[in-house]
Amino acid sequence: MLELQRTIKNEVAITGIGLHTGTTCTMTFKPAPENYGIRFVRTDLGGKPEIPALADYVVDVSRGTTLGIGEAKVFTVEHVLASVVGLQIDNIIIELDGIEPPIGDGSAMPYVTKLLEAEFVQQEAPKDYLIIDETVTFHDEERQVDIVALPLDSYRLTVMVDYQNPALGSQHTGMFDLEKEFITEFAPARTFCFLSEVEQLSDNGLIKGGDIDNAVVIVDKTVVEGELDQLRTKLGIENEVTIGENGILNNKILHFKNEPVRHKLLDMIGDLALIGVPIKAQILAARPGHKANVEFAKMIRKLYQQKKLVRKFQHVKKEGVVFDSNAIMKILPHRYPFLLVDKITKLDLDKKVIGEKCVSGNEPFFQGHFPGQPIMPGVMIIESMAQTGGILLLNAFPNPEEKLVYFMQINNAKFRKPVVPGDILTLEVEMVNKKSKVVTMSGKAYVNDLLVAEADFMAAIVDRNPNKKN
Repeated sequence: MLELQRTIKNEVAITGIGLHTGTTCTMTFKPAPENYGIRFVRTDLGGKPEIPALADYVVDVSRGTTLGIGEAKVFTVEHVLASVVGLQIDNIIIELDGIEPPIGDGSAMPYVTKLLEAEFVQQEAPKDYLIIDETVTFHDEERQVDIVALPLDSYRLTVMVDYQNPALGSQHTGMFDLEKEFITEFAPARTFCFLSEVEQLSDNGLIKGGDIDNAVVIVDKTVVEGELDQLRTKLGIENEVTIGENGILNNKILHFKNEPVRHKLLDMIGDLALIGVPIKAQILAARPGHKANVEFAKMIRKLYQQKKLVRKFQHVKKEGVVFDSNAIMKILPHRYPFLLVDKITKLDLDKKVIGEKCVSGNEPFFQGHFPGQPIMPGVMIIESMAQTGGILLLNAFPNPEEKLVYFMQINNAKFRKPVVPGDILTLEVEMVNKKSKVVTMSGKAYVNDLLVAEADFMAAIVDRNPNKKN
């Protein structure tokens, strides 16, 4: 895998009809600077709005992946993104004068061909790989979808599909070397659907640009006389449509024996591009689709954002520690004698954080609470939970170290056991609700797995320096 970022050398364009909207569009690939990423630009709209190719901007996953910001949208981006990622391009501008890229023959090959014509330029900045160092799993019980990411020092994908449909059966495929296999083994794999789906897709306002030349239609039902002519008229297909002897409309020859599952892998490459960075992992997927792919991409993207933030504050990696005391002091404004969390051991951004506070006999509050029988004040335990909860706000603002958190409410506070010198407080805080400048959290404190205190609290986020201009 490449170590340095790359873009394209020359501008190239492709024109055609979109699969679902049926509209004509010219798509132009342009070079982009380092760390720019992949961005779509709608040149036909006022202000030429940009839409970054990130999972955050997915607005629809019905039979394709649609990105959008406000009124600006781009339909069916997965084949384009697969082409960009498959060719290991990091930075590129993709301009469109319409809402959907040209579908071509239903594969990624038309885009790959254009990008190869554009040639590549190696840039100086290193690639920002996300290295998966622990197993990440996704399961959708309703659709029986399972996706797993395993640690690996390269990028591999294995996909299995089983539609419980005898017309297709079970298929599997794997890509083990992106550079050697993508162009020849996966880019030519075309999109497919079942004949039984075609009319429903059309009734739902989809496949307006679909025909037998840009999709493989698998015959999975008995066709009565006149049905194909009605379908041809409904879809506006001019050419004759026949039942093929090989079980595919018009006897279309497959590029590969298992072309459908190869296309599913191609779709997955495109959807996982929405993580925003190249990854090093072994991806195993059973029965994936755009909805599951995007949900998984969101999980991995959040993991990337968390790792990026951890690297920003925690410069030395320590086993079992997300943030040590030095990192915490870079994030929180508190200092002795009021810094009441020593380390963070687990962090799930925007969801949950676990920290620890070693309660020493040298704590200043023990001098007066109580002489001869030291007990940690309950309000200090709540403060420990609140400071731990402050770590959850890392992803809420670009510069969390420039913010302060003010208590607004404390509710349902309960103190179940005294905390004394020598105890280690384990502080678990979960995000309940987060608005622009107000958060609600629920906290629990344990000693040796026994609950000693709990409370719900609301806090306001304010600028540490209110006179500073943003």
